[in-house]
Amino acid sequence: MFWKLLIPFAAALLLTVLCGHFMLPVLIRLKVGQSIRSDGPQRHLSKAGTPTMGGLIFIPVLVLLCLFLPDKQYPLGLWLFSFLAFGLIGFLDDWAKLRHHENLGLNGKQKLLGQFVAVAILLAGNAFFDPNPTAIYLFGTEPLLDLDWCYYPLMAILMVGMVNAVNLTDGLDGLVSGVSVPVFFGFLLLLALGSAGNASLAIVSAGLIGCCLGFLVYNHYPARVFMGDTGSMALGGAVVGLAIAGNLEFLMIGLGMVYLLEALSVMLQVCYFKLTHKRLFRMAPLHHHFELQGKKETEVTALFWVVSAVCVFLTLLLERLF
Repeated sequence: MFWKLLIPFAAALLLTVLCGHFMLPVLIRLKVGQSIRSDGPQRHLSKAGTPTMGGLIFIPVLVLLCLFLPDKQYPLGLWLFSFLAFGLIGFLDDWAKLRHHENLGLNGKQKLLGQFVAVAILLAGNAFFDPNPTAIYLFGTEPLLDLDWCYYPLMAILMVGMVNAVNLTDGLDGLVSGVSVPVFFGFLLLLALGSAGNASLAIVSAGLIGCCLGFLVYNHYPARVFMGDTGSMALGGAVVGLAIAGNLEFLMIGLGMVYLLEALSVMLQVCYFKLTHKRLFRMAPLHHHFELQGKKETEVTALFWVVSAVCVFLTLLLERLF
């Protein structure tokens, strides 16, 4: 089956590079430049004005890929809704930042409200179509356990947390794109080889890998375009969409461990500062901590790519063992 996945992978890669070639000048003409936080690393101030909203480069590619898939059953629809809904929230956040000419978009309450509404619709759709929606699977057709009504609040918190964790990871040139490649490769293996896998979602995973690599052509250091919340939240929606539609909620935690570590570093920083009035990390999210230790941006990015690949490998290994 894997040779069949090379076609959507290659198509997504080439179309993303091609779309970026035409879209990047448009973003520059529209002056959708990124505002840089004044309290962030000082070396990032030189990036001010770099075009943002780069998610618009690969979102149409994945929508086009879905339109050409022969099997358009409910898992694909759930995934596409998750991808586009969170991408839309990110787009509105980016648009608000550009309108105000500063790095402040939607406020926290507005963003969380939109995210929880999107998750509620996603979980309701899954409950309507899936005959056993509250079951948690490891591999195959037999559920590991059934969470019953507890599934819904737990999944809502996990999914919103994961989307925001992916968003937080988008802080260095090429970071979230490169981290996401092994994540989607892990989903691809599970969806392509699992006895309860899904061919359409496996193809989508291959397309996501191609889009991330194609976007890296423009986003690697020094970045010519930033993903923006439009892209990072769409990727977060892609992750949680694959997890829900593919019954891989539990394994999503291991596959997306780097995202979660980034979010955890922010939470620990805030809690530790409130308790001690001192900083646990030099700066959060975690990638900024390593930057302020003197490491080059490219070194930090490469380190996180490797850690993501290791986390995915260990998750797949443990899944096969247990």
